[in-house]
Amino acid sequence: MEYKKPIRFFEKSGVVNPEVSYYVPLKVVNTDNLDVKTMVDMGRYFSIFAPRQSGKTTSFRRFCESLEQNNIYITILLSFQDCKSLDVKQFYNSIETELYAQLIKRLKDVYCDKLEIVNKFLESQRLTDHLAFKSLFIRLNEIIESKKIVIFIDEFDGIPSSELENFLCTLRELYQRYKEIKQKALYSVGLVGIRNITKLVVGGVSPFKIADRVNLPRFSLKNVEDLYAQYTEETNQPFTEEAVQKVYEETRGQPWLVNRLGTILTVNVKPETLEPIIEDDVEKAVKILLKEQNNHFDNLIEKAKQYKERFVEIVFNGVEYDPDEEEQNLLELHGLISEDNDKAIVANNIYKKRFVKMFFREVSSHVDLTGKRYYLEDGFLNMELVLSEFEKYIARIGVRAFYEKGRTYEKTGQFLLTAWLYQFIAGTDGDLRYECPTGLGRMDILLTFKGRKYIIETKIKRYKGILDEAVAQLRDKYLKAERVAEGYVIVFDPDTQAGELCVPKSIQISESRQIISFNIGIGKIRNE
Repeated sequence: MEYKKPIRFFEKSGVVNPEVSYYVPLKVVNTDNLDVKTMVDMGRYFSIFAPRQSGKTTSFRRFCESLEQNNIYITILLSFQDCKSLDVKQFYNSIETELYAQLIKRLKDVYCDKLEIVNKFLESQRLTDHLAFKSLFIRLNEIIESKKIVIFIDEFDGIPSSELENFLCTLRELYQRYKEIKQKALYSVGLVGIRNITKLVVGGVSPFKIADRVNLPRFSLKNVEDLYAQYTEETNQPFTEEAVQKVYEETRGQPWLVNRLGTILTVNVKPETLEPIIEDDVEKAVKILLKEQNNHFDNLIEKAKQYKERFVEIVFNGVEYDPDEEEQNLLELHGLISEDNDKAIVANNIYKKRFVKMFFREVSSHVDLTGKRYYLEDGFLNMELVLSEFEKYIARIGVRAFYEKGRTYEKTGQFLLTAWLYQFIAGTDGDLRYECPTGLGRMDILLTFKGRKYIIETKIKRYKGILDEAVAQLRDKYLKAERVAEGYVIVFDPDTQAGELCVPKSIQISESRQIISFNIGIGKIRNE
């Protein structure tokens, strides 16, 4: 057996063509577990929404190819990608150009006996607005009722905002008008985008509640196995079971990441050889990918930055999943997070490593871990020094981020503290968690290093007595329950000027337990 040059490649941009790229079909179903073919046969309207580069365009194009094996179907593929800035007339003119050309071509291909009638009608039917669009299909339903037109609209999010309500309401009206009629031309419509179109609210109401919601799944472990097996079949270079499992664990089946790792593994890590690709090779490939500049990461960076504090909270497993929360909804919309056992989690390990590193990069320049100054003689963290140095760090960077619309913003302090603490566990088997549940409540921050737990409670000083409350929480709820001898309180104090360093205060709560508090000034400096 010898290595053979591959015929196809792992796709990293655009629609996957199975003739030139490795491809596995995804099982796409609605909330009633009906697949797309069944929905089309039933004359349903539906929306397919998923993040970019997750395979949605490839899925519906491959589906249309299979649908066209039956001459009764007339598939129309439209895209609104470049329509955002068009006025109404330009928008409908672009639809007319694409729709008419595809309609005539397909009618020719299936030898439709109404072709000439349709052609003559289209010559006189100009699409100028939503009313003309509706009239078009009312007339087509009369002319070619024996055929079934199925329209897929890709990048539906690109529709001009001024025409969103009119267009969706027109589709809804056409659906309701012909819902009970089996012989109809406009038979089924699929809207494809990154937003859940059924949730769109225009003028106080949702104009497209008639649509089935269809989620596009990520690759399963079996999908990853099948994709890589195609490469093995062409080249004779195998992937071990452990390597495939590792790819799945790192990517959680995100199609672009799976394909990109496939390329890196076979082109950069172990090219042109019969040697099997093993788990260690996947680790090498992940490291290469994490350093890579590419459009996939570039597209996600700006989305993650919009809600970076929330994203970091989710990184450290402290957030209940709530699809109606604006911040979570946006992050999920773009594929950065997902739901797992009622928790919001980062969609995959690669995103977690790439974006946490990006958010915390500025902090890392202020922490020198080359020496042993942050560690005690027994190797554990000197947490009092770690937190004292954090206070100095806040003094250096300023406090503007702590204020939003005239109010102090607690999440900023938690984010910066988490970023600071992360430097001490990165690359270790340590752990850092937000809002970590314990027997009697939720700890703000729980850091675990070499098996030792460090519990930290954070507060904004909004009123007198806030420190006493935090101490009571640690004493009565967390230290005893977690069998921890020492706890820490960070109070961000707007009444103390930033840069005015305070001496940590030790509070003995029993012979074996104490709490150390830090009062960190975040008061604005004059003219700041």
